[in-house]
Amino acid sequence: MIPFLDLQAITRMHGDEIKAAVNRVIDSGWFLQGRENQTFESHYAQYIGSRHCVGVANGLDALRLILRAYKEMGIMSDGDEVIVPANTYIATILSITDNRLVPVLVEPDIETLQIDDALIEQAVTLRTRAVMIVHLYGRCAYTERIGDVCRRHGLKLIEDNAQAHGCNFQPSALNFQSEKTGSLGDAAAHSFYPGKNLGALGDAGAVTTDDAELADVVRTLANYGSRRKYEFRYQGINSRMAETDAAALDVKLRYLDEDNRRRQQLAALYYDGIANPLVSLPRRLADASNVYHLFPVLCERRDELQAHLTRQGIQTLIHYPIPSHRQACYPAWNTRSYPITERIHASELSLPLHQALSEADVREVVRAVNAFR
Repeated sequence: MIPFLDLQAITRMHGDEIKAAVNRVIDSGWFLQGRENQTFESHYAQYIGSRHCVGVANGLDALRLILRAYKEMGIMSDGDEVIVPANTYIATILSITDNRLVPVLVEPDIETLQIDDALIEQAVTLRTRAVMIVHLYGRCAYTERIGDVCRRHGLKLIEDNAQAHGCNFQPSALNFQSEKTGSLGDAAAHSFYPGKNLGALGDAGAVTTDDAELADVVRTLANYGSRRKYEFRYQGINSRMAETDAAALDVKLRYLDEDNRRRQQLAALYYDGIANPLVSLPRRLADASNVYHLFPVLCERRDELQAHLTRQGIQTLIHYPIPSHRQACYPAWNTRSYPITERIHASELSLPLHQALSEADVREVVRAVNAFR
């Protein structure tokens, strides 16, 4: 059996250090809002290239808090619009509607599976306040064209970096250095769900930004709306990262680039080996621009391919079977048509890919995919 994700094997890679870090927290008796959070926030901000990092309970909260903070700062109001890819995970959409803002869904590029930057500007209206890009599957979604549209229209650029820890954007100008996703826009949300490239022991997330006011408002909102105990500036929520998660994340952060390089090496075997006309792969990017949180392929007979691989002892997952506009929680959208999004959701299949996977296992997956008829 080749599992889709082996969290036990991944944890064992740095198990002794993680256990020592968790034991340090247990021995300290301080489990929330302590030194471990401060240390990880400092290290992660430095790694990403942002001035501020605020640890929160999960990635959805990170997205929700960014938008809520902009509302408290007077930058957004109820009914304002946020442009977002139509083929994202539901959390991206939920963060917008939860803040009584309006998601404006834009189709992706079928070759990259990321938001089509050629379609964004035509979706801008007088109510548009932000573009929220999603670095889906670990691929960099940012382009210079997106940055230009946001600058010309005075829009906030928000990154959903839940799947792309350590990914880079490489500017076209050779004299500019690459920058990490999560530092490209005005604010970014990060998820540290255990299965992510940088995964916690449970749910955890963070907001990164260069905006000191935004960071302060996010931190205050996440602490019941309080800067000082028993004094509440906002009607906030309780969204805090546990000290044990911060300690474990700080250990794993030291190895993130190494782990991502391993993912890139294994992904190259898929790109070089898969040669089945029934199966298509997204356009290959330079390694630095894809950290391969997932390795998606497209197949019109997706369910048959998945069943074939299951019979071969290979576990796969579908990301995601039902697009957001067809979900029951958004009934007013159910009759809308987004053909490219629907094609992706109907044909996407994710193959096993993580840093603890062996090259022999990847070659076996390649053999099985190529044998599908």
